[in-house]
Amino acid sequence: MTNESRFLRLVERVGLRAPARRRQEGERHATWLELFFDLVFVLALAAVAGRLGPHASPRPPDAAIAFGLFALVQWAWVGQVFHDSRYDPDDAPHRLIVLAAMAGAGAIAAGVGDAPDTLLLPVGYLVVRGSVLVQYLRARISSRSAGEVTTIYFTGFGLAWLMWLASLAAPAHIRPAIWISAFGIELVTPWLGIRRLARFPVDTAHLPERIGQFTIILLGVSLTDMLAALRDHPPPRAIAAALVAFVMPASIWWIYTTFVTTRLALPRLRGGQAYAYLHLPYGAALLFLGWSLGQIVRLAASGAPALPLTLRLLLAAAIITWVLSGLALGWVSLRSLPRRRLAAALPCIALVAVIVATITRPVVLLILLAAALAGYAIITSHQIRAVAVREQRR
Repeated sequence: MTNESRFLRLVERVGLRAPARRRQEGERHATWLELFFDLVFVLALAAVAGRLGPHASPRPPDAAIAFGLFALVQWAWVGQVFHDSRYDPDDAPHRLIVLAAMAGAGAIAAGVGDAPDTLLLPVGYLVVRGSVLVQYLRARISSRSAGEVTTIYFTGFGLAWLMWLASLAAPAHIRPAIWISAFGIELVTPWLGIRRLARFPVDTAHLPERIGQFTIILLGVSLTDMLAALRDHPPPRAIAAALVAFVMPASIWWIYTTFVTTRLALPRLRGGQAYAYLHLPYGAALLFLGWSLGQIVRLAASGAPALPLTLRLLLAAAIITWVLSGLALGWVSLRSLPRRRLAAALPCIALVAVIVATITRPVVLLILLAAALAGYAIITSHQIRAVAVREQRR
């Protein structure tokens, strides 16, 4: 008997063996536990947005830190989703492990504001990622077919977990370098084993649904940013600015739900890596967009005559990144990009750049950008539906 066999038998004896995954009729959807799991990450995302600071002119280092923290939070969330899309025991041990991961996510949310000076962030991340590793261990015990998947994850994620653990003893100024290195290992790991993982595809209905729910959470955070900009008894101009700003996340939601509900990505989802990874810049764009809109509404409420250049640049970068990420998702879904889609996206990008470069008045800028995104949403949604109809006829 090998050492691994002895270890797996020991783990099985202490009650960590997962029951075989139930065969379900029809599509699998998010469970109540998964939706409960999401709630803690709402707090973490709000804390990440808070790292941009209260001022309307964010410094580039602050924006870079906020992006890195967002990537970390999203990765902590998506790791659980990939496990649940392949293995879903939904027994008492699984629920307890996920609840422990939620406590870790809460520590991440509490530590985001003071990282890297606090240990709350790395400790919380260790708990979340350690919980995922324990769940893969349970899957390995209960299913022979899980061996290849778990070997890939144990190798890369396990090494990264040890690096995060070692960072607890490092000085505060050195921790970010260790975290970035460990995070890089985690990001690369699924791609190094992509051929093996493709033989064990994720649930094609569950993964897009869960990532879509995370996207909706991000849109909710953006609405919270705008609502927070409206102080008690806001003046009419502030309410008008918020209503106009709302058109932008609404347009994004319209395009995204059209894309998801047409199911263009499902036939080529496979291991889901490309689909999930593209939601990293996509999600970051939504987070930065929401924060920027909140700042613009706040400035409009105060009667500011002009917007700072850094705020306008951040807003433009968020919108353009969102457009480009949407194009990339379309390409991943079809393995090609219709010319009509480019014909709509490129003028939209150019128009956003011109508006941001030439318009400084808050309300005027919001009106023009809202009109641009609403028009883009109408055209793009129609194109997506047309492509979906053609794909169904093939």
